Amino acid sequence: MENEMFVGVETVAKDFGVSKGFAYKLIKQMNDELKAKGYLTVAGRVSRQYYRERIYGFASEEHRNGSQQEIPTSR
Repeated sequence: MENEMFVGVETVAKDFGVSKGFAYKLIKQMNDELKAKGYLTVAGRVSRQYYRERIYGFASEEHRNGSQQEIPTSR
């Protein structure tokens, strides 16, 4: 379900076209990264937001740096 807070092994395996065993390894890697940043994690699942940022690059460089690019306006 799209509104769920976490992504499970089935989604990761399907998105990457890999086995569930390898998908669990990817989830563990992402959860280890989140733990290092001080976030709570759930074994076998990863935050949907972090998954999208990490895998699809949804978080832009400006967003990560906390700055925004100025949009030029016509004068």
